[in-house]
Amino acid sequence: MTKRHSAKYKIDRRMRENIWGRAKSPVNTNQSRPGQHGARGKKPTDFGLQLMAKQKLKGYYGNIGEKQFRTIYKKANHMKGDTSENLIGLLESRLDAVIYRMKFVPTPFAARQFINHCHILVNGKRVNIPSYIVQPEDVIEIREKSKAIPMVMEAMQSGERDIPDYVLVEEKDTHKGKFLRVPSFEEVPYPVQMEPNLVIEFYSR
Repeated sequence: MTKRHSAKYKIDRRMRENIWGRAKSPVNTNQSRPGQHGARGKKPTDFGLQLMAKQKLKGYYGNIGEKQFRTIYKKANHMKGDTSENLIGLLESRLDAVIYRMKFVPTPFAARQFINHCHILVNGKRVNIPSYIVQPEDVIEIREKSKAIPMVMEAMQSGERDIPDYVLVEEKDTHKGKFLRVPSFEEVPYPVQMEPNLVIEFYSR
C-alpha cells in the first residue's frame, strides 16, 4: 500500500466515515478508530464536534495543511455573504477540487499530485498550483501527452461518483471541461454530512 493510500485510509478510520464514498474504504467493514482498543465511549464536547467537523472537511480536500486551511477561512470570513457558503465555494473553486469533480483523477490526493506534475492546462496555459482558484467559465483540460495515463482512464470510467451540474465536461475522449459557477453548499455532492457551520464556530472561538 502506498503512503498516499495509507494516509487516505487513516483519515477515514479517524473520522469513522467513508468521507469519499469509495468502495475500498476500510470503514465499510470496520468503523473502529485506529489503535489497539479502537474508539472509547466518551461523549464529544462542543469543541470536539467543531474540531471533528474541521478535520473532516480539511481531510476531504486532500488533507489541506492547517495554515493553508485557516487562510481559506479568513478569506471566506472577509467576503460578503454567509461565511459557511463562502468557505465551501472557495474550496470547490480550487483547481485540485475542480479536476476531481470533472473525474480527471480518482481522488483529491491524486488531483494535487497530477497538477504538481504539470498535467493540467487552464485556458490553454499550464498551471501547477493545486490551490489555484478557478474562475467561472475557465476551461480546464489535460495536456495531450498526459491523456493516456492509466489513472486518468480509471477515473473517467469509474462509477463511484457523478459529475455535478456546476462543471461541464465534454466528451470523455477530449479530457476537457469548463467550470460553470461557484456552487452552493447544497449542490456539492459530499458522500457524508459536512458541517461547515461548525468549522466557522471552531475558528471564531
